[in-house]
Amino acid sequence: MRLGRRSMALTADLVARVERVEPDPGPEPGTSEHTDAEFDALVEQLLSQYRPETLWVFAYGSLIWNPEFVHVEQRPATASGWHRSFCLKLTRWRGTRELPALMLALDRGGSCNGIVYRLPDEDHFGQLGLLMRREIDANPPTNVPCWIKVRTNEGSLRALAFVAAPDGRAYAGRLPLEQVADTLSRAAGHWGSSAQYLFRTVSKLEESGIRDRNLWRIQNLVAQQITASSSGADPE
Repeated sequence: MRLGRRSMALTADLVARVERVEPDPGPEPGTSEHTDAEFDALVEQLLSQYRPETLWVFAYGSLIWNPEFVHVEQRPATASGWHRSFCLKLTRWRGTRELPALMLALDRGGSCNGIVYRLPDEDHFGQLGLLMRREIDANPPTNVPCWIKVRTNEGSLRALAFVAAPDGRAYAGRLPLEQVADTLSRAAGHWGSSAQYLFRTVSKLEESGIRDRNLWRIQNLVAQQITASSSGADPE
């Protein structure tokens, strides 16, 4: 849903109350980090499935506020058959073994409003390699790349997106919003807090005119949780 921007309950001051950096525990037992050869093979597989003349990337979470790639155009876009969901459980980055984080991925069903970025026409192999290294965590991964169709005002196009594999070991499934908010209000890792991740994502979505009803509800709940924990009261 695209609406006018309004004030969030979750603020930078509230996020600062829970902001911290934890030591990096490294890959979870039973997983490893991808080698360069494995990343290269993954890119080759993607390009064998679809070798685009124009490379588009669909962003729905942190890629909106921290793309870390050069792009030459961006458009509002909608991915049908997918929705934005805190369905990935991570034990590093913004969580720990003791208090895992929840991160966004595209999960099956519904629709998702986001942004597509057009990357430069040269070196698609290298650009995709950088994206794989940024977005894919454990080996085997749960956040996996695939080509999806998205709609824009200029027509439909095919874009690369990162979606949740329901059989992946980090897949958390559909959780109650209250449980998601409780996790996001407390978890942090060596990249900072989950509350910061939520704040940046919702802020950028609002700035882009995109209202995700679930995320809007979650940021309200997280604001209540942090306020209550700071004052020693029980959240409403």
